[in-house]
Amino acid sequence: MGILEIKNVNKRFGGLQALGNVNLTVMENTVHAIIGPNGAGKSTLLNCLVGKLLPDTGTAMFDGRSVLGKKPHQINQMGISRVFQTPEIFADLSVLENVMIPCFAHRDGSFKINAMSSLMRERDMLDKAEHILEDLNMADKRDMHAGSMSRGDKRRLELAMCLVQEPRLLLLDEPTAGMARADTNNTIDLLKEIKAKRDITMVIIEHDMHVVFSLAERITVMAQGTPLVEDTPDKIKGHPKVKEAYLGEAA
Repeated sequence: MGILEIKNVNKRFGGLQALGNVNLTVMENTVHAIIGPNGAGKSTLLNCLVGKLLPDTGTAMFDGRSVLGKKPHQINQMGISRVFQTPEIFADLSVLENVMIPCFAHRDGSFKINAMSSLMRERDMLDKAEHILEDLNMADKRDMHAGSMSRGDKRRLELAMCLVQEPRLLLLDEPTAGMARADTNNTIDLLKEIKAKRDITMVIIEHDMHVVFSLAERITVMAQGTPLVEDTPDKIKGHPKVKEAYLGEAA
């Protein structure tokens, strides 16, 4: 069994079959990429896993527990974090304040700092946030206005906001979208460092094949809402079903 088990998941939007009988297993401590043409159902599948959508049928289990029908903050509490196509940060706050915010999340999903939060607890949170920034080579940017940073640094900050929650599963929806090649390569290196240092599983949706083949240990190819093939990167590259999905004809 894998850490993430998706079985017979279906999702329709009116007459459109967005996901058709999706079965997918992600093994623990691996980097698993999901690729395919636009409209293949990749983001819809991620949205089902993080509480933004509810499948019509099927199951999705993380470490033996269902993730379906739960709210996003409950998914976070289970040990799952998500990185979006456009970095989701608090642009008006400093870098350090952004990383501190997830530390104050309550079980109901709110971020209120109440009277029960002791000075010692707040000090521990500050230490934790500063450690994450140092680990991601952002300590020198701790007081910087988050909205003024480059897209690459905003992505690094969003990853810091995820990692401070100590997730076991990190879902990345096109983490290098809109980046210059230098920022893309820096993000690849950063994700490699995160994977090497932490007990973490990653699922990546990505169109940039340079990113996919630099990071992934397993690849699932989707088309029209259905997985076509799953294999290692070296076997995926020349697979006839992959060429058919991307080029429109079998090789």
